[in-house]
Amino acid sequence: MTPDSLRQKLSDFLAGAHAAIVVEDGAVAFDLAESKYSISGEHNKCLLHLWSSERNVVRRVLDAEVKGTTLRLQVQRMGQNRPTKLDFYRDRDRRSPAARQTARVAYAARAKRALDRHFPGWAVNHFTTNMDLHRSFGPAYLRGLLQMGQRALAVVGVNAQETQSTIDGALTCGLLWLDACRHAQHDRRLVEGLVMILPKGTLALTQQRMAHLHATAAKWQLYEFDELDDAMSQAEIAESGNLATRLVHAIDETPARDRFADSIARIRRILPQSEVVVLSPAMISFRLRGLEFAQARIGHNPRNFQSGQEIAFGLGAEERVLDEWNESQFVDLLHLAAAIRHKDGPKAHRLWRMCPERWLELVVFGNVEALDGRLRTECVYSQVPAFSAADRAMIDVLALTRENRLAVVELKADEDIHLPLQGVDYWSRVAWHQDRGEFRKFGYFPGDELSALKPLLLLIAPALHVHPATDTILRYLSPVIEWELLGIDERWRDRMRVVFRKRPSDLRTSVAVRQSA
Repeated sequence: MTPDSLRQKLSDFLAGAHAAIVVEDGAVAFDLAESKYSISGEHNKCLLHLWSSERNVVRRVLDAEVKGTTLRLQVQRMGQNRPTKLDFYRDRDRRSPAARQTARVAYAARAKRALDRHFPGWAVNHFTTNMDLHRSFGPAYLRGLLQMGQRALAVVGVNAQETQSTIDGALTCGLLWLDACRHAQHDRRLVEGLVMILPKGTLALTQQRMAHLHATAAKWQLYEFDELDDAMSQAEIAESGNLATRLVHAIDETPARDRFADSIARIRRILPQSEVVVLSPAMISFRLRGLEFAQARIGHNPRNFQSGQEIAFGLGAEERVLDEWNESQFVDLLHLAAAIRHKDGPKAHRLWRMCPERWLELVVFGNVEALDGRLRTECVYSQVPAFSAADRAMIDVLALTRENRLAVVELKADEDIHLPLQGVDYWSRVAWHQDRGEFRKFGYFPGDELSALKPLLLLIAPALHVHPATDTILRYLSPVIEWELLGIDERWRDRMRVVFRKRPSDLRTSVAVRQSA
């Protein structure tokens, strides 16, 4: 293959692989969800540059082959003659379907033995990993029932070979399985609660979530399972006891905008409607209806160790530093984005479909009163970093009501079964920082005395894209969390309009009552 054809093949594959993982020498080297890449040609060579906060590599690409959801490259390290392999996997679980099934069958046997030892006198029944799309059950989750006379416990487990995102989603499956078991067994036995079994070292996020479930809705039990030793131990579930979260200082945007005034003016001469978002005192983002197409930042010249401003552009993980040689490509990109990315643009085009939640966030951010008349338009922050031990997270929108009560707004532009529990994640972090008075300390809502009431939780999604299982999951949330589910008009890109609201009182709560044996 020629260098030009290699560059085109890489560009075509990576354009649709924004969350791919990169494997070199059998180990994961990069995650494109948190990394950047550029493809260039120098001296008739195809060069691939990959970098993140931890690593920086350059490889010469010799050959490329696409197999299904995998791009396999033959590459050469700088200064070495022997070629090596570099693989890009769109599917983060690299195992074959047969290997996944084998691991799940073996796990079911080990989990059953561990349950037999840990729950003497209880019978382990109805274990399955069968797909059930009607009830949103996937094959990654082992589901079963522990029975003793008229008593029962729903069981959900996940093995250590599944991806971390699959493990983190186990509680959603657990709540739906508990509810399904209660409906199936209501004439025969009482399903008292839920037993969650997770791999060793993966409990943090699920512990945090289970601490905010309805305490009297079920008996909640969480176990850590070491598959190597077949050892299962119960983990404590205590509100905020295991929560470690860090709030980032609010940014004073004026100095950053002044610092990058020339870059802002340069880009707005080409695209006047571009949005400027301050990411840090040394970096700003340029976006069009939520789609980031460039960043201006303080760069360092490795040749003379001098610092100066630079503009990097690209979509997704792709990035190139703007210079006189690629300026025409940059201008073409902006003109294309302007022609595509508007409410009446071609819906099938990749640029129109990219970053829908950022687009929705922009619409909400500019008109929060259309969502809820209690919210103050002048007291709104978007993409607030609140990192925890479990993950790095950005709260979509953090606002204040007219009574100075905090409101956490979680947005989904597409159907997502995990919307309620992801909302709980952010709500719990905001409540934790609120209790410690850290919003004032870190520069948020200056001049306002925050209410002592717990935050509101507003869950937002297009009305026809609210997952059918959402109501079931919401029934099991703690009554301490005052939540509202808002379905908005599907034409939200044109205007923001709420078409339905649901509150805890609107949902039937008869299933959310635990009876002791």
